[in-house]
Amino acid sequence: MAASTHYLATGAAASVLERGGNAADAAVAAAFVMHVVEPHLNGPGGDLTALIAPAGEEPYVLAGQGAAPAAATIAHYRGLGLDEVPGAGPLAATAPGSVVAWLHLLATRGTWELRDVLAFARDLARDGHPVHENVVRVIERVTPLFVEHWPTSAAQWLVDGAAPEPQSRVTNAAYAALLNGMIAAGEQSGSREQRIQAAIDHWSRTVGDAVEQFVATPSRHADGGDYAGVLTAADVAAFEPAEEEPVRLAFRGYEVVKPGAWTQGPALLMTLVILDAVADADGDDRRLDPTTALGIHTITEALKLALADRDAWFGDAAGMESRGLSVPLEELLSAHYARERAVLIGETASTEVRPGWPGGREPWLPPVRVAELASDGSAGALAASGEPTIDRRTGAQRGDTCHLDVVDSSGFMISATPSGGWLQSSPTIPALGFCLGTRLQMTWLDEASPSALTPGVRPRSTLSPTLLAQGGRVVEALGTPGGDQQDQWQLLYLLRRIVGGFEPQQAIDAPMFHTDAMVASFAPRTVQPASLTVESRVGDDVIAELRSRGHDVNVVGPWTLGRLSAVGIDPERGWLYAAANSRAAQGYAAGR
Repeated sequence: MAASTHYLATGAAASVLERGGNAADAAVAAAFVMHVVEPHLNGPGGDLTALIAPAGEEPYVLAGQGAAPAAATIAHYRGLGLDEVPGAGPLAATAPGSVVAWLHLLATRGTWELRDVLAFARDLARDGHPVHENVVRVIERVTPLFVEHWPTSAAQWLVDGAAPEPQSRVTNAAYAALLNGMIAAGEQSGSREQRIQAAIDHWSRTVGDAVEQFVATPSRHADGGDYAGVLTAADVAAFEPAEEEPVRLAFRGYEVVKPGAWTQGPALLMTLVILDAVADADGDDRRLDPTTALGIHTITEALKLALADRDAWFGDAAGMESRGLSVPLEELLSAHYARERAVLIGETASTEVRPGWPGGREPWLPPVRVAELASDGSAGALAASGEPTIDRRTGAQRGDTCHLDVVDSSGFMISATPSGGWLQSSPTIPALGFCLGTRLQMTWLDEASPSALTPGVRPRSTLSPTLLAQGGRVVEALGTPGGDQQDQWQLLYLLRRIVGGFEPQQAIDAPMFHTDAMVASFAPRTVQPASLTVESRVGDDVIAELRSRGHDVNVVGPWTLGRLSAVGIDPERGWLYAAANSRAAQGYAAGR
């Protein structure tokens, strides 16, 4: 079974599985297709976080997140007159991690030859594919930026100075040539693994040289300034993907598995513990129901508390240890700490950012700046900054991420969230056909922050896939794009699946909501106090009660929020299943 945010990616994965490939082969093929068909949501210059669960083995985290360049110091950025890392432009780039991480997975867990896995993406880039209307909308918004400041992006994405027509054929000859070069680099090598390593070496040399040469020329950044980047060929070559232990939480007969606190993943687990404490105090689960005003209010308030702790405490352990800091994760996930946090949930909406004091430790508090809605109702200007996912007024997608889930006949399961390197994030590098990512914008130019900008250290990421295990066996893989909303929408899915007893497709299709009442992970890094965005299907009476509780309710279209997908195993019936998001008619689940 395969499910993803784009039907062509799901089709590639399903084709690999049909022809005997395993979950790793299928996931890698789908991921490279996503680079081509969802370039506004991810790219080869971006990153990924995945949970890998080979049949009969313990799951692990595949970390495809690049680190800050060696020259990316707080002093350098402050010296440029910056108070924050810009949301767009080469200064926000980490070393690209996505491609090397996927090829590492193919080498270590796959069975197919590199040329066969990459053929799907190579052919789509070379011969073209129908460009989705969502891609076109993003290009339309950034056309003035391309024309005035990013001519290489204009050359790649504009047709006669304008965005392409929806469903017209678009190609990417430069990226197709790079994929062909990677395939050719390994043809003379001995083993399958050696051929893949030769492709990685070709990627690192080619991309590193092109990046270092390109970013040396100053280009426009999201703050309006023109700066040279600091990423070098040495930074690109130094990247190595990591295999790490996940974080696990027992919840209502399941084990919820998430990546570590260098992502926002444990915030979902913290929210579950808080909600369990609420249910224990009440003696029932009525406050855990995402269909009622009481449930939506309680869940939203619990999310605010967990996300405030995310910003106060989460970061890459390597960078924190060098500054005498650590993530108090055991305390943050403890039942007694959850009870302390749960009592802060009142009957009305909080308008504060309230990190806790685990073990009596004082939290670091990021700058809390209230967002001012622009005239069109959106928080801040899109330009090319950040990863704006949902327009506050219309609910329209304005940028984002991808997701894919795969399970093969052996039960080998993968949940992966690729992102970064969006076409609107940085100027296109002509020799490569893609641009750099902007994950460094999630760091702070403050050494006291757990996610301070530090050379050689990963920024804290929003990418946060999920696995569910039962009886010591992984039974489901799921996830969604969405920046700060990723774990919010997954929380609703889990509550509906585990507490409410929903089937996977029911849980995905049910009305979604989220809050922006936290410090945004992406530029502009502001807070929208008491904000609550809901799909209109939650109902007029529910919306009225939420407003009476003090929530600043923003009602969007009935099928607007969330892009969840899932695959899994039904141990009792011996069935495999898959489900995908029906919103926007782009996600797809397939299998047999």
